Amino acid sequence: MSSNTNAFEMAQSQFDHVADMLRLDPEVREILRWPLREFHFRIPVRMDDGTLRVFQGYRVQHNDARGPNKGGIRFHPAETIDTVRALATWMTWKCAVVDIPLGGGKGGVIVDPATLTNGEKERLVRGYIQKMWKNIGPRQDVPAPDVGTTPQMMGWMMDEYSLLTGEFTPGAITGKPVGNGGSLGRTEATGYGVIFSVREALKHLGLDPTTCKASIQGFGNVSQYATIGFIEILGGTVVCVSFWDREDRASYTVSKEDGIDPHFLKSITDQYGSIDKNKAKAAGYVIEDGDAWISKDVDVLIPAAMEGQINADTVQKISKTVRVIAEGANGPTTPDADVVIKERGIFLVPDFLCNAGGVTVSYFEGVQNDMNFYWTREEVLEKEDNKMTSAFKAVLDMSLKENVYMRDAAYMVAIARVVKAMELRGWI
Repeated sequence: MSSNTNAFEMAQSQFDHVADMLRLDPEVREILRWPLREFHFRIPVRMDDGTLRVFQGYRVQHNDARGPNKGGIRFHPAETIDTVRALATWMTWKCAVVDIPLGGGKGGVIVDPATLTNGEKERLVRGYIQKMWKNIGPRQDVPAPDVGTTPQMMGWMMDEYSLLTGEFTPGAITGKPVGNGGSLGRTEATGYGVIFSVREALKHLGLDPTTCKASIQGFGNVSQYATIGFIEILGGTVVCVSFWDREDRASYTVSKEDGIDPHFLKSITDQYGSIDKNKAKAAGYVIEDGDAWISKDVDVLIPAAMEGQINADTVQKISKTVRVIAEGANGPTTPDADVVIKERGIFLVPDFLCNAGGVTVSYFEGVQNDMNFYWTREEVLEKEDNKMTSAFKAVLDMSLKENVYMRDAAYMVAIARVVKAMELRGWI
């Protein structure tokens, strides 16, 4: 995220803008602008060398009018309470826009997970659950993986929760490994959901995806499967992806004008999304600076890394050929960049619609845990496609009916659903 962007102020600013358009009551605004509950806690962990380190942890529950809170736990050295608040807020809108019966939550720990051994990671995640177990669970708040956390870490969390409650409760955590209560199709769910949204956007614009090129920022889980999906589901070409190099502490773009091979790049990428530059170069890829992805002459831009990446400065670099921006990341576009995107008439698929495939399949995972019956990968992805397509259509219809920007339309659909649930429960 750019240093001058506060994610929570951005989330509130986007909400305020649409609240004005909807003429929301001040009392209703006051409930929705802020999280209902926040947890700040310290997690002491015995390190492998015998020393004790204390980590700062957070869990934010934004709004549970429509159902239990839902949202990932992010392990990141630059984590802040405002980032967690913003992500929890966006999760409320994300669950509402795809019409799944969940609210918004998010968690975080200030740590670089790459600096921890497996044993230290396990003790840290179990410590997180020890602090939070009374306030999470399948009917309260369901954590999941996010940046810096993995299915294995979710398995440890679920185990710790089950030990503390005294009963096997797989639905307390989603994003677990398959074979331990996880759902088939979960790994690719967010990236494929981005691609289902892109497919609908191109259809709306009358563009043939097989003639389209895309540039993608990031090469973590979302970007990897968005890249595979753009090529294998839509038949398009991806000319580059970017990544953060942990050794150099810098970002780079890996490009190939005639199209990259995501499976090859995946084979030379570590678990944190860092690509081996030397192996990429040897295979004929060009290594460029980290911002190169945004200025490529492509039809579709997919920011799928961190918040605030398309801002007042970088938005000026976007090529005139770009027709669609599909936000794979949470909050990648700042409000001042939105102004420029609107002026240029670029079709935007907003983050909490575009990347809602992950939480949709997390919801399906919880449903399967409750039933103790598991679907095939094909069934999961078909159900996800149906949910994402129907959500896209609802937002597009709102955008055309009210003649508003797609981000505003997505907020209108989501806020209306949350407000309705609050009314039905007698909160307002």
